[in-house]
Order: sequence, then structure tokens, then C-alpha cells
Amino acid sequence: MPATITAIAHYYPEDKLTNKHFESYLDTSDEWIKTRTGINERRIMKNGATSDMIVPAALKCIENAGIDKQEIDCIIVATVTPDHMYPSTAAVVQHKLGIKNVWGFDISAACSGFLFALKTAASLVESGAAKKVLLCGADKMSSILNMNDRNTAILFGDAAGVCLIEKSNDDNYGILDSILHIDGIGGQYLNQKAGGSAHPATKETVENMEHTVYQDGKTVFKYAVKGMADVSKEIMDKNNLTSEDISFLVPHQANLRIISATAERMGVGMDKVMVNIEKYGNTTAATIPLCISEWLEAGKIKKGDNLILSSFGAGFTWGSIYVKWNMNK
Repeated sequence: MPATITAIAHYYPEDKLTNKHFESYLDTSDEWIKTRTGINERRIMKNGATSDMIVPAALKCIENAGIDKQEIDCIIVATVTPDHMYPSTAAVVQHKLGIKNVWGFDISAACSGFLFALKTAASLVESGAAKKVLLCGADKMSSILNMNDRNTAILFGDAAGVCLIEKSNDDNYGILDSILHIDGIGGQYLNQKAGGSAHPATKETVENMEHTVYQDGKTVFKYAVKGMADVSKEIMDKNNLTSEDISFLVPHQANLRIISATAERMGVGMDKVMVNIEKYGNTTAATIPLCISEWLEAGKIKKGDNLILSSFGAGFTWGSIYVKWNMNK
């Protein structure tokens, strides 16, 4: 039996930063940001760490699943903003939730982190190595932004999405296929230059803002449009799906133009695309579960719906996963 998502929930902070905020001190405008990204506002966590967004989403997910939290036997956290370099954020989350007999780890794949973690969790469940995986996609991107860099400060927000992965009760429903890629050529175009073993923290790296997000926007945009669009069409063709068969494209929320290009390549109208970038910006590993959770809460997803999850991120990392939805609200 394939693995499947049996419960999902999300969390975002209360504090908002609107485009007007950036307009007040950067050489940008509300209209410019909306036109080029589709973003109106984003949520910012002023106090706390990535784990502090995961925990409330996890508790809600466990409640939605109707299980005892002690039944969870694995925790995976996809993030590029871990609470610490070590211990893992998965271990921090385990401790805060009070789950006893469990193991887990973090996955770093930037904006594709949730997809890479979803494939990993599915593989563990399908192999029998785990029965109930708590899969968390979360990032506190505000913690690694240079708020004076108009190229990156406007793009990102903070949020968490958490889902429970278990074995499906039907061979035809669940996480049915995936196509995932990495290509290190992209490392030079989107990165955090300092803080790792290649460039440890020094006074100079801090003064030069090398612990914040660097992005060559035009180059990343070019690769992302092609990567997300191509892999989304590829997984459709691989599974003999037409645009009419697709219930929803669930794209990573990086840029509305990239999302639109992906939908066009798939032959899918925007009415079949989950978009909430206008409210949250790019929350990195949280964007896809945040979309799914919101759409499910709104009663827009039903059992049997064909979902194409698609993403592109730093690394470069990109991929698509085909899910036949296997639960009612």
C-alpha cells in the first residue's frame, strides 16, 4: 500500500508586514511588489523559533487525526531555519511535544524541503520502518533576512505546516508518484554565504550581512519557471493525467508569475491552482502544506482529488509529487 496524508494543520504568526511597510523605507512600492511577486503581506514571528510555529500546528494535526501523540514513531522537519545547527529541530519538537518512543531528523532542501521530506516519510511508511510520521515543513525566514535588501526582504514570511503520514487503506489512493531533482549549479545564485563550515562566522561575515539570504533573482526566476513547469508536466505525462484529470496544482508560493507559468504548461486554469502568496509570501518549506491545510479547512478538497505538488528552491532543488487525496475533511 502507498503512504498517504491522514491529517494536516498549519500555523502562522499574528504579526503582519504589508507592502506599505517596505514602501516606507525601501526604494520600492506596493504596486511594484504586487506586480512582480503577487505578494500583499506576509506574517512575521517576532519572538520564538521555528519549533515554536511547528508545535501548535503539530498539536492541531494530532487532534485532527484523532490519535494519541505517543503513537507517532518518527518526526521529520523540513527547514532551512533550524532552531540550532544542532540538536536537530526534530529533536526540539519531540521534546516540546513530549513524545517518547520516537526518532527523527531534519531535511534541508530549501523551498523543495516539504516535497523531499514527503517522499522520505512515504518511503519509511511504505517500507514498514515507521507507521506514523509527523512531517513538518516550517521556516522562520525573517530570522535570516536583511531587511534593508529590497530584493529579498519583500519576498519571505514565517509559517509552519504539519501533516501525519501513514499507510493508505487503498492501493489507488495516497502518495502515488514523485520526480525529484538536485543540481548544485544553482548554489551560487541562491544561498546563505556564511555560517557553515566553508565560511564560519566571523566579525567580518556578520558585518557584511553574509548570514542572510542572497539571491540573484533574475537567474533563479529563469531556472524556476522552467524547472517547476517541466517537472509538473512530466509527472502528469508519466501518470497519463490530462489537465481535466487534475483537481489542483499545489505549487510552491515563491512568485505568482512562476505559478502561472507552471499552470499554463500543464494546461490547467488558475481556478485549479492553490494560491495564497498574497497573504503569506514565500514561507519556504511551509508553503505547500499551508495551502493544502487551508483548502481542506475550506472544504475545497475531497476524496479522490488528483493533486500535483510542485516546487523549486535553492540548491537548486526541484520536483513534483502526485497525490490522490485519501481523506475527507
